[in-house]
Amino acid sequence: MAFVVLSPGLTADGRRGRISLATRKALDQLLGTQNRRPRRSGAIVWKITAPRPSARNRLQAALTAFSDQHRVDTAFLELPYRWQDFSVLAMDMDSTVITIECIDEIADFCGKKQEVAAITEAAMRGEIKDYAESLRQRVALLAGLSAAVLEEVIRYRLKFTPGAKTLVATARQHHVHTLLVSGGFTQFTGFVAEKIGFDQTRSNSLEIIDGHLTGRLLGNIVDARIKQSTLALACRSRGATTQQSIAIGDGANDLKMMKRSGLSVAHRAKPAVAAQAMQAIRHGGLDNVLDWFE
Repeated sequence: MAFVVLSPGLTADGRRGRISLATRKALDQLLGTQNRRPRRSGAIVWKITAPRPSARNRLQAALTAFSDQHRVDTAFLELPYRWQDFSVLAMDMDSTVITIECIDEIADFCGKKQEVAAITEAAMRGEIKDYAESLRQRVALLAGLSAAVLEEVIRYRLKFTPGAKTLVATARQHHVHTLLVSGGFTQFTGFVAEKIGFDQTRSNSLEIIDGHLTGRLLGNIVDARIKQSTLALACRSRGATTQQSIAIGDGANDLKMMKRSGLSVAHRAKPAVAAQAMQAIRHGGLDNVLDWFE
C-alpha cells in the first residue's frame, strides 16, 4: 500500500486554491482508483497499491507531468510522514522562504540587476561550480552603494512565500528546531527570522564602512558545504542524525544539505535540483508540505 497526496496550487493573489472536480477525476483515472479521502486543509489523499520498484519512476514522472498540467502539487508517499521522526527543519531563504533574490534587488539600485541576476541564475542552476567565487563577483558589483538600500529592499520588495509562516509555526509546535540557512545576507535573515519565527539563522555578512557597501564579505562564505555542516551541527546538538531533518531549498547551493536530510523538498526549484529531491512543491505554498504529515 502507498499514498498519493494532491495539494492545491496558489491563486493569482497568492492564496491557497481549491482542487476542481475535473482535477480529482483526472487523478482517479491516472491512478486507476477512486479510493480517496479529503483532508481539512483542502488536500486529497489517494490510497493505492504500492508500485513495483520498476514502475515507481514511471509513476513519479506521470505525477510530475500531472502537477504541471493542472497547476497543483502531488506527492508519492510510502507512508505519511510523522513530526516525531524529525528534530530539525532547515530552509533556504531567497526564492524559498521569500519570493525574491535579495542580491538581485540590491543590484537594481545601482543599475546592475540584469548582470547580477544572470550570475545568480547560473549559480542556482549549478552551472557555476565555485559558488563562493560567484558570490564574491556579485557582491563586488555593489561596491559604493549606500547601505540604506538594504532597508529599502526589505521595506518595498521583500515578500514572504505563501505558507512559510504556517509551516515554521507548525514545526515549532511539534518541537522541531527551525533553521534559516542562507547564502544571502544577515541584514535580511535577521528580519525574516523575526517575522517568520525561525529559531536560528546562518548567512553571509556584507562589509559596510561609513554607511556604504565595500563590495566585500566578512568571514566564511555560506556555500553548499557550510549549509550542510550547519544542518549537521544543528542535528547533533539535539542528539539527532541528519536523517531526522527536513531540508527545503531551490538551488544547487542547497543540494548537499538536502541530500543529507531525511526529507528533502525542492521548492519551485531548478530542474537539476527538483530531480534530486524526495518531494517537490511546484505550484502551491510551502504549507503544502503539511499535507504529507499524519
